Amino acid sequence: MTTMYGPADIAMGMRDNISRVRLFDGPLDLKWHHCATTSDFIADLFALPFHASRNDYKEVRHSIGYLVNELIENAVKFREPGEIIVEASMDSNNFKVKVSNVVADKTAVTFQKLLFQITIGDPGDLLIQQIEANAADPDATGSGLGLLTLMSDYGARLAWIFSPVESSNRVHVETYATIPISQAH
Repeated sequence: MTTMYGPADIAMGMRDNISRVRLFDGPLDLKWHHCATTSDFIADLFALPFHASRNDYKEVRHSIGYLVNELIENAVKFREPGEIIVEASMDSNNFKVKVSNVVADKTAVTFQKLLFQITIGDPGDLLIQQIEANAADPDATGSGLGLLTLMSDYGARLAWIFSPVESSNRVHVETYATIPISQAH
Protein backbone atom coordinates (compact mmCIF):
# COMPACT_ATOMS: atom_id res chain seq x y z
CA MET A 1 0.00 0.00 0.00
CA THR A 2 1.35 3.41 -0.97
CA THR A 3 1.49 5.92 1.88
CA MET A 4 2.09 9.67 1.76
CA TYR A 5 3.25 12.10 4.44
CA GLY A 6 3.17 15.87 4.02
CA PRO A 7 1.25 18.10 1.60
CA ALA A 8 0.27 16.39 -1.67
CA ASP A 9 0.91 19.50 -3.79
CA ILE A 10 4.66 19.21 -3.20
CA ALA A 11 4.77 15.80 -4.89
CA MET A 12 3.20 17.26 -8.02
CA GLY A 13 4.83 19.44 -10.60
CA MET A 14 8.16 17.65 -10.83
CA ARG A 15 7.66 16.77 -14.47
CA ASP A 16 8.87 19.89 -16.31
CA ASN A 17 12.46 20.99 -16.89
CA ILE A 18 14.00 18.39 -14.60
CA SER A 19 17.70 17.81 -14.16
CA ARG A 20 18.42 14.27 -13.01
CA VAL A 21 21.47 12.76 -11.32
CA ARG A 22 21.76 9.04 -10.62
CA LEU A 23 24.12 7.76 -7.97
CA PHE A 24 24.91 4.11 -8.63
CA ASP A 25 26.41 1.49 -6.37
CA GLY A 26 29.63 0.24 -7.83
CA PRO A 27 33.27 -0.40 -7.04
CA LEU A 28 33.50 2.92 -5.16
CA ASP A 29 30.30 2.34 -3.14
CA LEU A 30 28.17 5.33 -2.19
CA LYS A 31 29.78 7.21 0.69
CA TRP A 32 29.31 10.51 2.53
CA HIS A 33 31.62 12.47 0.24
CA HIS A 34 29.33 11.68 -2.69
CA CYS A 35 26.56 13.59 -0.88
CA ALA A 36 28.55 16.82 -0.62
CA THR A 37 29.97 16.57 -4.14
CA THR A 38 26.54 15.93 -5.66
CA SER A 39 24.77 18.62 -3.64
CA ASP A 40 27.50 21.17 -4.49
CA PHE A 41 27.13 20.37 -8.19
CA ILE A 42 23.33 20.77 -8.08
CA ALA A 43 23.58 23.97 -6.01
CA ASP A 44 26.10 25.48 -8.45
CA LEU A 45 23.94 24.56 -11.42
CA PHE A 46 20.72 26.04 -10.04
CA ALA A 47 22.33 29.14 -8.50
CA LEU A 48 23.83 30.24 -11.85
CA PRO A 49 20.86 32.50 -12.75
CA PHE A 50 21.69 34.56 -9.64
CA HIS A 51 25.34 35.21 -10.52
CA ALA A 52 24.68 38.91 -11.20
CA SER A 53 24.44 39.49 -7.44
CA ARG A 54 27.14 37.85 -5.35
CA ASN A 55 24.93 37.89 -2.23
CA ASP A 56 21.91 36.39 -4.01
CA TYR A 57 24.11 33.74 -5.63
CA LYS A 58 25.69 32.76 -2.30
CA GLU A 59 22.32 32.65 -0.51
CA VAL A 60 20.59 30.57 -3.20
CA ARG A 61 23.58 28.26 -3.59
CA HIS A 62 23.81 27.71 0.16
CA SER A 63 20.07 27.02 0.59
CA ILE A 64 19.91 24.60 -2.33
CA GLY A 65 23.15 22.90 -1.31
CA TYR A 66 22.05 22.43 2.30
CA LEU A 67 18.65 21.05 1.28
CA VAL A 68 19.98 18.63 -1.32
CA ASN A 69 22.87 17.49 0.89
CA GLU A 70 20.54 16.71 3.81
CA LEU A 71 18.21 14.66 1.59
CA ILE A 72 21.01 12.76 -0.14
CA GLU A 73 22.74 12.05 3.20
CA ASN A 74 19.49 10.56 4.52
CA ALA A 75 19.14 8.44 1.38
CA VAL A 76 22.73 7.16 1.67
CA LYS A 77 22.49 6.59 5.41
CA PHE A 78 19.28 4.55 5.39
CA ARG A 79 19.21 2.93 1.94
CA GLU A 80 19.33 -0.63 0.79
CA PRO A 81 21.78 -1.42 -2.04
CA GLY A 82 20.78 0.25 -5.28
CA GLU A 83 20.78 3.60 -6.95
CA ILE A 84 19.72 6.95 -5.57
CA ILE A 85 18.02 9.28 -8.03
CA VAL A 86 18.03 13.04 -7.51
CA GLU A 87 15.68 15.12 -9.66
CA ALA A 88 15.61 18.90 -9.43
CA SER A 89 13.87 21.83 -11.07
CA MET A 90 13.41 25.51 -10.44
CA ASP A 91 10.80 28.07 -11.36
CA SER A 92 10.76 31.78 -10.61
CA ASN A 93 9.75 31.25 -6.98
CA ASN A 94 10.87 27.79 -5.84
CA PHE A 95 13.58 25.18 -6.08
CA LYS A 96 12.14 21.66 -6.10
CA VAL A 97 13.92 18.38 -5.54
CA LYS A 98 12.97 14.72 -5.34
CA VAL A 99 15.30 12.08 -3.96
CA SER A 100 14.35 8.44 -4.56
CA ASN A 101 15.86 5.31 -3.05
CA VAL A 102 14.92 1.94 -1.56
CA VAL A 103 14.96 1.09 2.15
CA ALA A 104 14.26 -2.02 4.20
CA ASP A 105 10.71 -2.53 5.52
CA LYS A 106 11.87 -1.97 9.12
CA THR A 107 13.60 1.27 8.16
CA ALA A 108 10.45 2.48 6.39
CA VAL A 109 8.30 1.76 9.46
CA THR A 110 10.71 3.62 11.77
CA PHE A 111 10.93 6.55 9.34
CA GLN A 112 7.13 6.73 8.98
CA LYS A 113 6.76 6.93 12.78
CA LEU A 114 9.21 9.84 12.80
CA LEU A 115 7.40 11.55 9.92
CA PHE A 116 4.09 11.20 11.71
CA GLN A 117 5.62 13.15 14.59
CA ILE A 118 7.45 15.85 12.63
CA THR A 119 4.77 16.60 10.07
CA ILE A 120 2.29 17.74 12.72
CA GLY A 121 2.83 20.88 14.72
CA ASP A 122 5.04 23.89 14.28
CA PRO A 123 8.49 23.00 12.84
CA GLY A 124 10.22 25.64 15.02
CA ASP A 125 8.71 24.26 18.22
CA LEU A 126 9.45 20.68 17.16
CA LEU A 127 13.05 21.65 16.33
CA ILE A 128 13.60 23.08 19.82
CA GLN A 129 12.03 20.00 21.41
CA GLN A 130 14.25 17.70 19.34
CA ILE A 131 17.41 19.68 20.13
CA GLU A 132 16.58 19.34 23.83
CA ALA A 133 15.86 15.61 23.44
CA ASN A 134 19.15 15.07 21.58
CA ALA A 135 21.03 16.99 24.30
CA ALA A 136 19.51 14.67 26.91
CA ASP A 137 20.49 11.58 24.88
CA PRO A 138 23.73 12.18 22.91
CA ASP A 139 23.52 8.67 21.40
CA ALA A 140 20.14 9.34 19.73
CA THR A 141 20.07 8.80 15.97
CA GLY A 142 17.39 9.23 13.34
CA SER A 143 15.87 12.13 15.27
CA GLY A 144 14.71 14.15 12.27
CA LEU A 145 16.80 17.13 13.35
CA GLY A 146 18.02 17.79 9.80
CA LEU A 147 14.51 17.67 8.37
CA LEU A 148 13.18 19.93 11.12
CA THR A 149 16.02 22.40 10.48
CA LEU A 150 15.10 22.49 6.78
CA MET A 151 11.46 23.14 7.63
CA SER A 152 12.09 25.68 10.39
CA ASP A 153 15.14 27.61 9.20
CA TYR A 154 14.92 27.29 5.41
CA GLY A 155 11.16 27.35 4.87
CA ALA A 156 11.31 23.94 3.20
CA ARG A 157 8.07 22.12 2.54
CA LEU A 158 8.54 18.36 2.54
CA ALA A 159 6.54 15.31 1.49
CA TRP A 160 7.25 11.59 1.27
CA ILE A 161 5.73 8.74 -0.69
CA PHE A 162 6.36 5.14 0.43
CA SER A 163 5.59 2.34 -2.04
CA PRO A 164 6.25 -1.34 -1.41
CA VAL A 165 8.66 -3.04 -3.82
CA GLU A 166 6.92 -6.15 -5.17
CA SER A 167 8.16 -9.55 -4.01
CA SER A 168 10.60 -8.14 -1.46
CA ASN A 169 10.87 -6.74 2.02
CA ARG A 170 11.91 -3.35 0.67
CA VAL A 171 10.11 -0.04 0.23
CA HIS A 172 10.67 2.63 -2.42
CA VAL A 173 10.88 6.08 -0.80
CA GLU A 174 10.44 9.34 -2.68
CA THR A 175 11.32 12.46 -0.71
CA TYR A 176 10.02 15.72 -2.16
CA ALA A 177 11.12 19.16 -1.05
CA THR A 178 10.61 22.71 -2.16
CA ILE A 179 12.19 25.90 -0.86
CA PRO A 180 11.41 29.48 -1.81
CA ILE A 181 14.07 31.22 -3.82
CA SER A 182 12.31 34.47 -4.66
CA GLN A 183 13.43 35.98 -1.35
CA ALA A 184 16.97 36.17 -2.71
CA HIS A 185 16.03 38.64 -5.46
